[in-house]
Amino acid sequence: MNGADQEMTESIKEWAEAIRSGHRRSVARAITTLEGGDPRSEELLKALYPYTGKAFLVGVTGAPGAGKSTLVDSLTAHLRKQGLRVGVLAVDPTSPFTGGALLGDRVRMGRHSLDVDVFIRSMGSRGSLGGLAGTTRQAARVLDAAGYDVIFIETVGVGQSEIDIMHMADSVALVLTPGSGDAVQVFKAGIMETADLFIVNKADRDGTGKLIRDIKEMLHLAKKEGEWMPPVIQTEGKTGRGTEAFWTGLVQHRNFMQREQLWAARRRSHLRREVEAMVEAELHHLLLDRMESPVFHRDLDQVQSRRSTPQQLAREILRELIGGEGGMPK
Repeated sequence: MNGADQEMTESIKEWAEAIRSGHRRSVARAITTLEGGDPRSEELLKALYPYTGKAFLVGVTGAPGAGKSTLVDSLTAHLRKQGLRVGVLAVDPTSPFTGGALLGDRVRMGRHSLDVDVFIRSMGSRGSLGGLAGTTRQAARVLDAAGYDVIFIETVGVGQSEIDIMHMADSVALVLTPGSGDAVQVFKAGIMETADLFIVNKADRDGTGKLIRDIKEMLHLAKKEGEWMPPVIQTEGKTGRGTEAFWTGLVQHRNFMQREQLWAARRRSHLRREVEAMVEAELHHLLLDRMESPVFHRDLDQVQSRRSTPQQLAREILRELIGGEGGMPK
């Protein structure tokens, strides 16, 4: 190891220790480093990883305007009264001009801004199709290592691709509002299976009763005996009504998963999905590089002139990328 490498290693170690001690500026700098693709981030995550896995990761998803941020704000206040440290990662749409989050920390949860045991960060989705910023999982690990007990991950909106939150969070809460038509879209898109809790927010509106009945009817059709039956909880984010019930529902889900020995299996599934996604991303980058080469265009000419087939070309590229015979059918 040369002097520069040793100096960087020592710096990473000190940085990781500062994060583990809860130093807010070090935590914020780490997340910024992750978002920027800094090469130091991999070493930092490696140093932090042994100290992760303790936080309760809660996904909060739902259509824009459903009141997710207000609910998370109320939950944060509720948890702080219990002495729990709270992290919030709010994944917002990315500005096409600046590349940053359209909604920033400063307009969210202002009453917690001076609380050293609450860390709030807005992250731009940066075109990520799953409603999650590409570095959200790593940012959650930084907060986990920093000792935050509960980490809320608030996603951009609802849709088929929003199912990604299921592959990251320990518990997923889907926020719906009466009269918005969200429920119909949820049922069509298959998101019913991703939610561990259904939150009917703005429950003072007309149509609340019908929405609750619709959700419960669909749940009874979709769920099998012995499976977790998601509760349907009424809330009013602005008044705080239902906040305690919301948290109780999350705790009950966590207890059920642990009691039925499903908790570790879910987390293992998340890790598998994460590794798969990393491998796919790396192969995709390698493939794009290969497809920019003159050799690829020459080979594509062979396919276009019918002297070769798409399968043959794909198999040849796979041999180059991963070795062996590749996985394409012959």
